[in-house]
Amino acid sequence: MQSRAELALIVGAGSGLSASLARKCAAAGMRVALAARHVGKLDPLVAETHARAVACDAADAAQVEALFATIDTPDLVVYNPSYRVRGPFLELDRAEVLKTMIVSAYGGFLVAQAALKRMVERGRGALFFTGASASVKGYAESAPFAMGKFALRALAQSLAREFGPRNIHVAHFVIDGGIERSGGASNEEMRRAAARGQDGMLDPDAIAETYLAVYRQHRSAWAFEVDLRPWVEKF
Repeated sequence: MQSRAELALIVGAGSGLSASLARKCAAAGMRVALAARHVGKLDPLVAETHARAVACDAADAAQVEALFATIDTPDLVVYNPSYRVRGPFLELDRAEVLKTMIVSAYGGFLVAQAALKRMVERGRGALFFTGASASVKGYAESAPFAMGKFALRALAQSLAREFGPRNIHVAHFVIDGGIERSGGASNEEMRRAAARGQDGMLDPDAIAETYLAVYRQHRSAWAFEVDLRPWVEKF
């Protein structure tokens, strides 16, 4: 019997990095599943990559369980959802801060728990988390985002230590810089990209290539964390 192709599940799918990951995985011969709260926006990407789209709010435990119940056990899970609220600390809206924490960190916990249950039973798998500059340094007027991303990184560290010895590769990616967007970019994003010049923003296809390279690593030399930044970005 012919074995089925590897399955990559991208949670928090949309344009940019998620779309690049979907294309790279599909080009590598993998099956692709895309999870997002609103799947209608994924129609062009689904058609292009022959992916399966599943409606799922990653911060809702029941929806996450339903997601994993409707697909095969993934070989690779990438957690991409992110939310942020900015502003002077004393003026921050408490509900928005809570939402930032839930989407950035608690959703990662829910997806990780559901994925790892199945990967442990099968005896292998890979679980990747997308971080940011805020994963390792907090900026003024951006405390909630740093809180969420620090927590996600801590989750990844703990899981790598617990599940690495069980043949499950857990990795965290620090995306230290702005990601280039070819379509749908705001005026502010376009000005920022223009000011930085050629290759001043991270190319989402280049990021996706790195994810796939880490996924293919031999388990005798697994990377836990990879920092990616444009050549002009300061450490």
